[in-house]
Amino acid sequence: MPWDLDNDRPIYLQLMERIRQDIVSGVYKPGDKLPSVRELALDAAVNPNTMQKALSELERDGLVYSKRTSGRYITEDETMLKQLKDELALTHIRQFFDQMKQLGFEEKEILSMIQEALKEET
Repeated sequence: MPWDLDNDRPIYLQLMERIRQDIVSGVYKPGDKLPSVRELALDAAVNPNTMQKALSELERDGLVYSKRTSGRYITEDETMLKQLKDELALTHIRQFFDQMKQLGFEEKEILSMIQEALKEET
C-alpha cells in the first residue's frame, strides 16, 4: 500500500498514523521486527531522520520497543493493541458521522443507510 503523504500536516505524524494502521490491521503482528529506519524511509520516500522521529514517538507511546543492536519490535501487549484498534475505529466512525451530517443527513437516516449497506454486504 502506498504511503499517501500530504504537505498539510507534519510528515512524521502521518508516518506514525500509517505504522499504527499497519499494526492494527495485521501487517505487523505483536512481537514482529520492524524493517530498519532506512528501509521504511526508502519505502515511504521520506528522509530517514523523519522516519526516526516517527518511530521514536511510537516507542515513547509504548507501541514499539528497541532491542539493543537488533532493531525495533511491535509490542506484545494485546490490551494496548486492542485499545489502539478501538480508538482508531471510533475516530473513523466519528469522521464518517461528521461528514454525513455535513451532507445534511440526520442520525436516523445515517443509521438506516448503514443497515441497508450491511444487508447488501451479506
